[in-house]
Amino acid sequence: MALDFSILPLAFQFTSPGPILLRIGPLTIRWYGLLIATAVLIGVMLSQYLAKRRHVNPELLSDLFFWLLIGAIPGARLYYVFFEWPKYAPTPEKIFAIWEGGIAIHGAIIGGVLAALIFAKLKQVSFWQLADLVTPSLILGQAIGRWGNFFNSEAFGDPTDLPWKLYIPPERRPLEYINFDYFHPTFLYESLWDLMVFALLITLFFRSLSGKPRLKVGTLFLVYWPAYSLGRLWIEGFRTDSLMLGPLRMAQVVSCLGILLGLFGLAWLYLLKRPLPDVIPSPKGNGEMRG
Repeated sequence: MALDFSILPLAFQFTSPGPILLRIGPLTIRWYGLLIATAVLIGVMLSQYLAKRRHVNPELLSDLFFWLLIGAIPGARLYYVFFEWPKYAPTPEKIFAIWEGGIAIHGAIIGGVLAALIFAKLKQVSFWQLADLVTPSLILGQAIGRWGNFFNSEAFGDPTDLPWKLYIPPERRPLEYINFDYFHPTFLYESLWDLMVFALLITLFFRSLSGKPRLKVGTLFLVYWPAYSLGRLWIEGFRTDSLMLGPLRMAQVVSCLGILLGLFGLAWLYLLKRPLPDVIPSPKGNGEMRG
C-alpha cells in the first residue's frame, strides 16, 4: 500500500526568506554572517566551560579562538574558490565576498588545525588537549552554520517529492533542474546529523569526568572525524553543487580520509596504547584526560 504524506503539515516544506536579515541605510546584515557570529560566540563560551571542567585556563581558549578565526575563515574560502576557480576567474574581486556564501568546512578545519598547531607550539600546550576542548564547539558550530545555506538557497540536494523538501527559486537552480521546484534539504540533514555528533561528544566528555570511560587526550577530536564524516559521506551524495576534482566529490574523498585517520588514531591510542605525536613532549603517565 502506498504511503500518503499529504496529511503531514506544510511545516516540513522549507522556503528561505532570503539571505538578508536587515538593511539599515548602507549597513546590510545577512543571515549567513549572523549565524557564523552566533556559532563563534557560542563556541567560545562552550569551550571555556569545558576547559574549566578540565582544569585548563579558559582564557587560553579565548586566545585560541582568535587564531582559529584567522586560519579557518580564509581556509574555508580559499578551499572553496580553488575548486570553483572558473566561476571566480572572470571576477576575482568576488573572491572576498564571503558574505554571499561559498565556504567549505573542510577548508576551515585545515586552516584551523594549522593555526592551532602554531598556537599550541607558541604557548607550549598540548595540541590534542586544545583540540578536544574545541571539537564539541566545532560540530555545534557546523550545525548552526548549515542554516546559512538555507537562507542563501544553496547546498541543496536533488529534486524530491518527499514531504520534507526545500523550495529553491528558479534563479538558484541548476540548469538541468530548472523545471523542478523542490529539492532535498541537505542543509537540514547535515545540521541534524551534526547535532547527533555533538550529543555523542558531549556525552563522552562528561562521562569521562567520572572515569566511565576515562578518555585519553585526543579522543574527542579523533571520534569527531569518523562520526561526522560518515554523515557527510552519504549526505554529499544528494548534493547538486559538490566541489569536484574530476569525477570525484571532494567532500566524499576527504570524508573517507577522515574516517580512516580517525580510526587509525583511535587504534594508536587504545590498541597500541601509545600517546599521539604532539607539539610538546608527552607528559609522563597514561595520557588520560583529567577532570
